[in-house]
Amino acid sequence: MKKLHKPWGMILSLAGLFGSGSVFAEDAATTVTDPNFKLAPGYLDPADLPVRLALLGAPPKPDSAALARDEEARRAALALRGTAREKLAATDAELSFPGPAKTFSCALDTPITEENTPHLYRLMQRTLSDAGGSTYAGKNAYNRPRPFVVHDEGTCRKDMEPLLLTDGSWPSGHSAAGWAWGLVLAEIQPERATELMTRGLAYGQSRVICDAHWQSDVDAGRIMGAATVASLHGNPEFLADLAAAKEEVKTAQKAGLKPTEDCAAERVALSLTQH
Repeated sequence: MKKLHKPWGMILSLAGLFGSGSVFAEDAATTVTDPNFKLAPGYLDPADLPVRLALLGAPPKPDSAALARDEEARRAALALRGTAREKLAATDAELSFPGPAKTFSCALDTPITEENTPHLYRLMQRTLSDAGGSTYAGKNAYNRPRPFVVHDEGTCRKDMEPLLLTDGSWPSGHSAAGWAWGLVLAEIQPERATELMTRGLAYGQSRVICDAHWQSDVDAGRIMGAATVASLHGNPEFLADLAAAKEEVKTAQKAGLKPTEDCAAERVALSLTQH
């Protein structure tokens, strides 16, 4: 690094694990400032996004145990600087396609491409907008500074730092998208559910490794990703693409198509952990 349907009851229970305050701020306008979350139209209207701050509470307060946990996770991530895991985290930071499609191809054990799996490719693009957009009530309400700013450090992607400086840290949009993709892809290919959800979790954890997000940002982002997937299951367009994507993956597997990425290298990188 360089210097620098909805199961709301279950989701609310999860939120209780991570929320750090009993007083919720008023919901903020969900103005999306990261252009990567607007590259494709989402399935959901903005009013239907699960943006209520009551899902999350508030980010950790100064001198709180939750903030101490954030700092501990950040310090553990410093040990991964210069490793294959940090390099993978830098790749995970890329939200423009085909980047994310390639990222999840190894976990799916099937290439995700615009040519061979167009419905799945489009589903991932549109889900990115929905999951990322769901985090902006928190981002806009609190505008939490990112760890690399607080500690005057660099991230794993210096080219992305100008955008990060203007975009709130809590919750993490990348983590919301990664967990949403992991859940949806596991539904498309249940036989690879463990691999896909593990990759979805690692995608969010890459943000801590990059020093771009606090651990609590990532945890909160995963809640929003799960809430988004719950909301998407009431959307007919999403369900149609989901069904078509399942058939595309079956066809690709029957044809013997395999990812072109270096999946062995990815497994080695993911075996490195900050904990």
